[in-house]
Amino acid sequence: MAWDSTRKVPWKRLTREWLLYVGLATVAYVIYYKMIQHKSIQVGLFAGLLSSGPMYLLFGAVLCKFGYQRKTMKDLRTEREARPATATARSGPGGAAGVRNRPAPTKRTSTGPSQYHKSKPKRR
Repeated sequence: MAWDSTRKVPWKRLTREWLLYVGLATVAYVIYYKMIQHKSIQVGLFAGLLSSGPMYLLFGAVLCKFGYQRKTMKDLRTEREARPATATARSGPGGAAGVRNRPAPTKRTSTGPSQYHKSKPKRR
């Protein structure tokens, strides 16, 4: 899609997502450094997390202006609820959707005596 300056940027959603990321990353760093490594946490770690905010918001805004819009959890939930109704309508002659017939036997399956793996006659 082309750049469209009239497209709205969901700043509130982008900010909420970034704050969630920073919160989870902070908890993960604290657990890792304090409980696993038994080291002190450096300030540079949090400076890096905080500096990721403007970059994330800028990149997200540019993507929104190009027309990229991720689906919300509500959209994904409605798709999942609508999926089982369409899956049963698409079931083929094999019965319900998701049920498969057994494949035809091949020389690799154990479906009786094999003519390929006969024992060789012993030498005397």
